[in-house]
Amino acid sequence: MWERCWLSAKLLGSVILLFLASACGSGHTSASSLTTVQTQPQNLKPLRNQPPTPAGLSFLLTDGTVMFQGGAFSNWYTLTPDISGSYSNGTWSQAASLPVGYAPDAFASAVLSDGRVVVLGGEYNFGNFVLTNLGAVYDPVADEWTSLPAPAGWSYVGDSPSVVLPSGQFLVGEKLDMSVAALDPATLQWTAMGSAGKSDFNAEEGWTLLPDGSILTVDVKNAPNSERYIPSMQTWISAGNTPVDLHSPNSGCLTYGGGCYNPPGEVGPAVLRPDGSVFATGSKSTAGPGHTAIYTPPAALTGAGTWTTGPDFPNNDNAGDSFAVLLPSGNVLVEGSGGVLYEFDGKALTVTGAVAAGTSLLVLPTGEVITGGPEVQIYSSSGQPSAAWAPAISAFPASVTRGATYPISGTQFNGLSQAAAYGDEEETATNYPLVRITNQATGHVFYARTHDHSTMAVATGSAVASTNFDVPAGMEAGASSLEVVANGIASASVSITVN
Repeated sequence: MWERCWLSAKLLGSVILLFLASACGSGHTSASSLTTVQTQPQNLKPLRNQPPTPAGLSFLLTDGTVMFQGGAFSNWYTLTPDISGSYSNGTWSQAASLPVGYAPDAFASAVLSDGRVVVLGGEYNFGNFVLTNLGAVYDPVADEWTSLPAPAGWSYVGDSPSVVLPSGQFLVGEKLDMSVAALDPATLQWTAMGSAGKSDFNAEEGWTLLPDGSILTVDVKNAPNSERYIPSMQTWISAGNTPVDLHSPNSGCLTYGGGCYNPPGEVGPAVLRPDGSVFATGSKSTAGPGHTAIYTPPAALTGAGTWTTGPDFPNNDNAGDSFAVLLPSGNVLVEGSGGVLYEFDGKALTVTGAVAAGTSLLVLPTGEVITGGPEVQIYSSSGQPSAAWAPAISAFPASVTRGATYPISGTQFNGLSQAAAYGDEEETATNYPLVRITNQATGHVFYARTHDHSTMAVATGSAVASTNFDVPAGMEAGASSLEVVANGIASASVSITVN
């Protein structure tokens, strides 16, 4: 990210949607057989209770709450669903602020396997373009941030790409070169990783975790090349050229402490879908509209995979430096640069609404999407997930005591995808299990904080995964049902007794 735009969009019909989209230039029709469909906006409703500040980046914590970055960048606010499990009627509270001197915008980030949140770097700090190397880790139980040093020798981090590996390590790519480092959540120590084979530096790229544990990226400086990182080999290999250019033209010099940074352009988010393909979106192209492409991973770990062309964005719109999430239906919800929302169903891009430009998107445990921006809203879409995509519980405690911790295991506890992506930084993946307990007598809903997941892989199939959950001390006792939720998709419930 090197440029931000805040443009408020009211849902007044397709005429305004098309006006917003056309703000980027003249229209263009894709040569692909895939199509773009324009429809009336729908599915967006504001929260009953709005936060005290415009809401920025959001994270789904493992206790079912949602934490938003506030407008001052150092402050954070937490949304807790009501007793019926509704986020629309939820309540807000202020969380701890970041350490003194750290108020970042556009940074590497993740929810770790132990339930903590990590942020590293920032293209801006207190609104200044500095490519800061500061970082911090948030403990939701203690409600406190702890400063996190950058990897050794990394003077500048900025808006670097990152991902949580299946092992639970937090992998980050240094923005200005090809360096890669992994953070051990247990020790909070960094280990330098190999980066042999990388064709260009890491700046402006986004990383998508694949089922085989490799990481796909679409190059920006060396477009239209794409690559995959194999963590076990600490090596990058070619994933071939994208059939259309997904990056935007480069721009002029941005000065910072290390000299002059010349952005090589931008790229849009890339999301792994339930069918195993990756829908990759583009920033503004030289022709005007953003292109899209679809990647099919190889059968062999070291294979290249294949690319096909997807639909162009309509009316010169694009998804550069924007958000996308995987809906429970398997569709990808993509935000255009002006705030127009599109759903991609594997063939077509369909306009379904509009939000303020630059608004964050996050899938909730209910299957809804919560948006940030000046007005926080809930996006609800039609379509249901396949039963085969849901987590399945195989071992669980039939009786639990409030305030105690228990293990639970089963399959597909991490979902089929990270289910969230951005053009480069601001990663808010939700590929981890949540535990939801509903009291059968009252219908009241409680989330049990999960932590220490056995894996952070995606689309794990029949492999057994496990996590631990803390039964809320203040929840109601009695006969209850328990579900495991991943990527907004719930398992079949099992019966438990809460003591």
